[in-house]
Amino acid sequence: MQIYMVGGAVRDALLGLPVKDRDWVVVGATPEALVAQGFLPVGKDFPVFLHPKTKEEYALARTERKTAPGYHGFQIHAAPDVTLEEDLARRDLTINSIAVSANSTGARGLFDTEIALNPGAWQSAGALVDPFGGQQDLAHKVFRHVTAAFREDPVRILRVARFAARFSDFTVAPETGALMREMVQSGEVDHLVPERVWQELAIGLMENTPSRMFEVLRDCGALARLLPEVNRLWGVPQRADYHPEVDTGIHLMMVLDMSARLQASLPVRLAGLFHDIGKGTTPAEVLPRHLGHEERSARLLKGICERLRIPTECRELADVVAREHGNIHRSETLGPAALVRLLERCDAFRKPQRFAEVLLACECDARGRLGLTEVPYAPGPRLLAALSTAQGVATHLIATNAMATGASGKNIGELIHLARVEAVRAQL
Repeated sequence: MQIYMVGGAVRDALLGLPVKDRDWVVVGATPEALVAQGFLPVGKDFPVFLHPKTKEEYALARTERKTAPGYHGFQIHAAPDVTLEEDLARRDLTINSIAVSANSTGARGLFDTEIALNPGAWQSAGALVDPFGGQQDLAHKVFRHVTAAFREDPVRILRVARFAARFSDFTVAPETGALMREMVQSGEVDHLVPERVWQELAIGLMENTPSRMFEVLRDCGALARLLPEVNRLWGVPQRADYHPEVDTGIHLMMVLDMSARLQASLPVRLAGLFHDIGKGTTPAEVLPRHLGHEERSARLLKGICERLRIPTECRELADVVAREHGNIHRSETLGPAALVRLLERCDAFRKPQRFAEVLLACECDARGRLGLTEVPYAPGPRLLAALSTAQGVATHLIATNAMATGASGKNIGELIHLARVEAVRAQL
């Protein structure tokens, strides 16, 4: 029985990055042998076990054979005769197909994985196993597929794209890019399950340069299949008072990268991605104006969220931003009554924390425009001050007094609205 640390942990250690999760491959073993050592079996599709102490995942070395379209169409073979090289050959990229022997990493005993991550020691001890040139591709900052078997799993296109968002200075090898385009053209991407698409997109959106993910997806044609609403924004002009060299697609990428700079949450970043998708359906005769694009964006957003089964928290925030970002940008020109109505439409009184994230998404939009990356977003503080003032209105007292006179619920709501308007008027 031989144990190797593989994949992202080895890659990140070689790059000098923090190692968050460690994965292990066991060669020459059976499930029964691991269970006898105290491992807990957890794998459904292939043999994976949890270490009895560290709870890290250990997988038996395996090979895969494509049997049907899509992500799940594989036949798994895991047996003691599967070699480490055969297991590494099924992986996506060369930089993820490097292994290091557990016995050469400072492990105390066969299953003690409290290792000292020391790539220099691995090199000198000859412990690294790199049959596909992963170290060279790390040095040259290249994403390169391991074998032609890459084409068998369409999720790998999404993985390459999100790796690009994380390692933004890496490039896709020409032959890998060509293979990805062939996979898209053959329809393999169309078999991706919505949950997996969303999972990979969510990870990529939270990286430091999310625009790179969409650049890679667009280059291979996958964006047009997975998110056509976003893909068609390239070539669509922004408003005339924006920088004319920046079209809507480029602006969208600026917004995403600004959201990463501001360390925004996933719902905020998703809202930034979808807030302007209605501009892709603006009639040609009215361009570069985009009248009504907010409502069109909200309608398109609903379809995307249903298609990809995006979580409620994300879709609700994105909906508010899609509908109201124009009004929020223009809110410095609004009077007290219009400000309160805007706060009410954003449900800011019931969900003030979410409203703060709505404002952050709008700030990413405004600061993401070329040349405005360092300009403070004035509408944010003004709207938060108005909200704070309006929240100070004694709504319970208004409701109690109104009910004493026999007022209806609708009338009570109107009285509260008017009181908030007057409070904001005085504050302004």
